[in-house]
Amino acid sequence: MNRKPNFVMIVSDQQRADWLGCYGHPVLNTPHIDQLAAEGIRFEEFHTASPVCMPNRASILTGRFPSVHGLKYNGCALSSRANTFVEVLSKSGYNTAAVGKSHLQPFTSNDAPFGPALEKKYNGPIAEAWKDDYKPYVHEEPSQYDGPGRYDFPTPYYGFDYIDMVTDHGDRAGGHYLQWLREQTPDWERLRDPKEQYEHSYTCPQAKRTKMPEEIYPTRYIENQAVEWINEKADPDEPFFLFVSFPDPHHPFNPPGKYWDRYKPEQFDLEVRADDLEGPTPLLDFARERLEKGEYPNTPQEAFAATEEHIKEAMALTGGMIDMIDDAVGSIAAALKAKGLDENTVIIYTADHGDYLGDANMLLKGPWMRKSIHRVPFIWRDPGEKAGTATDQLGSAIDIGPTILARAGISPYFGIQGRDLLADVASGDGRKQLLIEHNDNVPRMGLKRASRSRTLYSHDWRLTLYPGEDWGELYHTAKDPLHLKNLWADPEYQLKKGELMEQLALEITATMDESPRAIRRA
Repeated sequence: MNRKPNFVMIVSDQQRADWLGCYGHPVLNTPHIDQLAAEGIRFEEFHTASPVCMPNRASILTGRFPSVHGLKYNGCALSSRANTFVEVLSKSGYNTAAVGKSHLQPFTSNDAPFGPALEKKYNGPIAEAWKDDYKPYVHEEPSQYDGPGRYDFPTPYYGFDYIDMVTDHGDRAGGHYLQWLREQTPDWERLRDPKEQYEHSYTCPQAKRTKMPEEIYPTRYIENQAVEWINEKADPDEPFFLFVSFPDPHHPFNPPGKYWDRYKPEQFDLEVRADDLEGPTPLLDFARERLEKGEYPNTPQEAFAATEEHIKEAMALTGGMIDMIDDAVGSIAAALKAKGLDENTVIIYTADHGDYLGDANMLLKGPWMRKSIHRVPFIWRDPGEKAGTATDQLGSAIDIGPTILARAGISPYFGIQGRDLLADVASGDGRKQLLIEHNDNVPRMGLKRASRSRTLYSHDWRLTLYPGEDWGELYHTAKDPLHLKNLWADPEYQLKKGELMEQLALEITATMDESPRAIRRA
């Protein structure tokens, strides 16, 4: 039997850390994910490199910050020149596969919103600083999956030798899943129709009681495809890395079948309300003013303030989607055990970013930095590690690749920016603070320009700078863990703010891309 460890990495989409039973949620029932935590290490302070889908997914794969790997905000693509830890595993003899959502390339064919504005500013088309590499970054776009049969996905794809692609979210998911769905039922178009849903009493925006049966919903498809891959392609004599990525519990809020009724809105409450904040940012003021006017964002992806009724409905439906993922995790773990692979397989559970989900009466994610969107679950279930351990060592999405490579006994590539988290846990001497980036392609929530914020986070403090604005955020996390009192303008904390700004500047300076190395002395 192969002695190198196998890896199954499970990723959910838009799930904050505290929305799991093992992270202390008072309502959710997630026994299978909780079991992983009981058998492994639970990281209490694990954070995104950026609380946005595409940039952070690229940071997970590359072990590098968005400002370095180049996929800075949604709508970009990860360059084919980018190295990934998956490619290193593949070249070292690992069988690599991805089932579910990738989102390393755009999965829509919509033009970027700022293109016409740039052309107007520069009186016509404008060239890029980097020349075109003439690679087609279209493999996740809808047009690839319009034809009959199954799209022959070109591999390797960022290191993955096998791809079963799922794009988009909820019952509108596409990719290979959509091609499969067309073969399952002649009603596939009706089942995906946003106007087609069962009657319900919820009025929360994007709440939909989908008519899509559980057995053909995207979460179940990914579960079944992952189990099938384990049963048919996982070889006990060949190490493997299986990436399983669910598009849920990202909005729309549409858990199928029995999962719609798993929870009731009255079971939930808001931990932090907007009125609890002292010195709230103009971002929150903007969202609240919109709510008071009865206005909502023009796109379904933009964060918004909501009523408590709507928030509690969203919470109940999000819980149902998480329950379905938890059942899928149970099936995947059972498949590994049935094949005798569980004793040599590391199972990882994490998310690409969080969701405000009621934090200060907000929903979804946006440029306003909160722990609810940048703190995510990270569970490392490893037969070689002490079971039932919880650690407050600071971890970042850029650390996942280096940690996996170290566990596999494989050297990382030059220029990787993350750390080996297991070494940090063993030594008790990990990073003291971490950097979180947020970049956007258009201004949102009343910002004067597209977000380019930078956050310095530690156990004691959080500082966030919003370039172009005359305000910012400063919180004494050790005394104010919910970040209720913004000390940015407090005279007593101006010296501390200056110290933290210097530390943030040093963190940003240290993110310089060290690759490629010099080839001559001069």
